Amino acid sequence: MYKKFLFILLSGVISAARADDCIDYKLTPKIVIDSPDWTKEVVQPLSPMDLLHGNVIATMVDNYDIIADITPIEDGFCVGLKSVNATIGYSDFLVQIDIRHVPDSCSYNAILSHEDQHIRAYLSVIDDFKADLNQSVYSAADAVMPIFVPLQSDIPAAVDKLNEKLQQHPDVVLIKQKIKAAEEIRNKRVDEYNNSDMLKKCFE
Repeated sequence: MYKKFLFILLSGVISAARADDCIDYKLTPKIVIDSPDWTKEVVQPLSPMDLLHGNVIATMVDNYDIIADITPIEDGFCVGLKSVNATIGYSDFLVQIDIRHVPDSCSYNAILSHEDQHIRAYLSVIDDFKADLNQSVYSAADAVMPIFVPLQSDIPAAVDKLNEKLQQHPDVVLIKQKIKAAEEIRNKRVDEYNNSDMLKKCFE
């Protein structure tokens, strides 16, 4: 029992030493963040909706492709974060309008125009947060330390671990929370300033 415990303890010390060896191979990561091309689809669900209000469903994507730097050292490899190519933003918008509005009619176009304002609100959030996004992803990537692995077959799992650490970093989590909060504020503002004058004229 004592020998087994001693072996585990020594193994932990050796692994820690190997991890410390990898610190020398840490790189300053290169960060590139792009916004996805987005599409808009307008549908009229068969189930009843609010006659005076449409709805927008925005799909937010945040994909992180990383390039790892792999350095052979004694007894293994150091796997570090070299660069991050991220795609963050809205990929598509689904606009829903009550089926009682005839396509291209006055009321249909009035509701569609209002929902387009919501889409512009979503897109403005990403535009305004570009600098903050870049800084947050950079600081998160720069905080991710290289990982030591003893076998070449362990490298893919180490790369996945680097990506996981990047996405779970507090700076990345916080910026996504801020974006979500900004979405809600700007969409409420669109609704507050909408007095439905265009739609009311359609029913005069």
